[in-house]
Amino acid sequence: MNWFLLFVAGLFEVSFAFCLGKAKETTGNETYFWYLGFLISLSISMILLIKVTQALPIGTTYAIWTGIGAAGTVIMGIIFFKEPIEFLRLFFLSTLILSVVGLKFVSH
Repeated sequence: MNWFLLFVAGLFEVSFAFCLGKAKETTGNETYFWYLGFLISLSISMILLIKVTQALPIGTTYAIWTGIGAAGTVIMGIIFFKEPIEFLRLFFLSTLILSVVGLKFVSH
């Protein structure tokens, strides 16, 4: 269950990055809604991260959380914000994802 919660916490990290990106693109009151989404996503992500670190090693937990967030944010940027798709970018994204999966398998 803790590994699942860690994955969800990572998804909320992607969510708060998405909200920041959308807030940058908008104006007026809509911007404030995106910032509110950022604060809610950030809070949920942190609460879940705190809960998970009570059961799993902090180093592994933090590395996986940031890895999910980083990889997810790159993918989200490509899909929603038209960021460039380049070979080296995808190569290093793949190594990041493989590293996160590897950490999961070698951790107890």
